[in-house]
Amino acid sequence: MKLFDVYPLNDITITKAQGSYVWDDNGVQYLDMYGGHAVISIGHTHPHWVKRIEEQLEKIAFYSNSVHIPLQQQLADKLAKVSGKEDYQLFLVNSGAEANENALKLASFHTGRKKIVAFTKGFHGRTSLAVAATDNPKIIAPVNETDNVDFLPFNDEAALKAYFQTKGKHVAAVIIEGIQGVGGINLATESFLQLIRRLCDQHDAVFIADSVQCGYGRSGMFFAHDYAGVNADIYTMAKGMGNGFPVGAILIAPHIKPKHGMLGTTFGGNHLACAAALAVLEVIEEEKLIDIAKQRGMYLLNRLKAIDGIENVRGRGLMIGFDVPNELKDLRKKLLNDFFIFTGEAKPNTIRLLPALTITRKQVDEFLDTLKEAIGELKAKSATQNA
Repeated sequence: MKLFDVYPLNDITITKAQGSYVWDDNGVQYLDMYGGHAVISIGHTHPHWVKRIEEQLEKIAFYSNSVHIPLQQQLADKLAKVSGKEDYQLFLVNSGAEANENALKLASFHTGRKKIVAFTKGFHGRTSLAVAATDNPKIIAPVNETDNVDFLPFNDEAALKAYFQTKGKHVAAVIIEGIQGVGGINLATESFLQLIRRLCDQHDAVFIADSVQCGYGRSGMFFAHDYAGVNADIYTMAKGMGNGFPVGAILIAPHIKPKHGMLGTTFGGNHLACAAALAVLEVIEEEKLIDIAKQRGMYLLNRLKAIDGIENVRGRGLMIGFDVPNELKDLRKKLLNDFFIFTGEAKPNTIRLLPALTITRKQVDEFLDTLKEAIGELKAKSATQNA
């Protein structure tokens, strides 16, 4: 049987990982500045995370949501404390797409409406409604196409106001990433998020904060949306939540009431997932990783801005992007293949950095020094070709 070939793969097989380093099957060490799409929040194979999962595995790995699972309440209590969203409700799922799918469905249940507002370059997942709210026609199958989602320009306050003036009574929800990940590390302005809050209040719509990639302390606050000083009605989470163990969730404001059967999941909130998620929050709290992400990110941003050849450095905390001119379009490949550093990309020429929140100052300097060397080699090659 063949694997269904939908991923363009690097010719690398990773067999070991620790902290911010991974090793391939030939023993070559790589610096991981990408964390597998922002999944690795507390470092690969963190000892507390490993111990938590091992201890839970020896007790019980899974039973369904037809019985009490005390770990779920323990996770809810810890999440309330670390995130500051004390009065919210928790519904556990398995992935970011599933979190957004349930958030959008819940908003429609709550309001009795169908219309969803999403934004250009937004990415919310690949399941039915989540992908319909994603600004990428190439991944939207005909069955996913719907007139219920309208896309507006990102950070365009005038366009959003005008839309609500004419269609506000039909809007079930507005969904927005605090920092767009796949879209290229684009920051939602504080005033734009504040406007969304006001308009949702005025029109009884639901404000959904997609924090799948930009949440869990990565931005230097627990949710990137927190920089705006307003609360969303629903927060969606996944990626860094389990440090590699599949787990996702939505936080739901207290005015949105549950009913039996309105949402459901087989694997969401299972014993192992809760143990992994608890370990992540315990490490974030114990090692003060949100503050470290803010400090380390500021240092990295400032150093990147001083490097000749890169442009438009942007981001918050350890969610950072920068652009490169066409002569450096192969920078990501060169960093990986010649210098053994994983980074991410966004088309056409954006490099994305999403390292573990535990990355050290020394490792950041290692990356910066190597980045300058890689840029120098590409510039020299370009000059030779154009001579």
